[in-house]
Amino acid sequence: MKRDKNSNGKKMKYNIPILLTYLRIVAIPFVVALHYMDYPFMTAFVFGMAGFTDWVDGYLARKWNQESRFGAFLDPVADKLMVAVALVLVAVDQNTIWVTVAAAIIICRELVISALREWMAEVGQRSKVAVGMIGKVKTGAQMTSLICLLYDKTLLGIPFHEIGLILLALATVLTVWSMVLYLIDAFKPTSDSQ
Repeated sequence: MKRDKNSNGKKMKYNIPILLTYLRIVAIPFVVALHYMDYPFMTAFVFGMAGFTDWVDGYLARKWNQESRFGAFLDPVADKLMVAVALVLVAVDQNTIWVTVAAAIIICRELVISALREWMAEVGQRSKVAVGMIGKVKTGAQMTSLICLLYDKTLLGIPFHEIGLILLALATVLTVWSMVLYLIDAFKPTSDSQ
């Protein structure tokens, strides 16, 4: 595999999990282009497949013992970029205060938690803000809602628009809940400081 140097001058290996993460970032302009060319099925499909690579790259990195600090940094960045762009597309299309507020809450939460994780890493406490089960359920609801709302039609009697709105509401509630839990955990005194 191709190697490059990281900031410490050490050689960094590019592997399949990292390439899948890059693929998620590369998919973003295609999602936007397909959306504005009015291909809702392809938009939702490309977004869904890009989202699926999030699970695949993590699984492969663990299975093949290819986890890296660079991958741990890049993976959530790719996810947040992809989700933020999709939320903006959906908020513009839906043009309702409820969807716009939900999109704003989710994007703001991602910024707060990213900053919190960065700060906790600097003080050697990153494990206090590791992804928990509520965060994983939130991500599942969020990704599924965005797939439904990017498609935004009824197919075979399945009302994707309504399903997407319900899941977006659920994702928004879980977003706030998980953020509160992360903040409580982050600022909980450790046994060393007591």
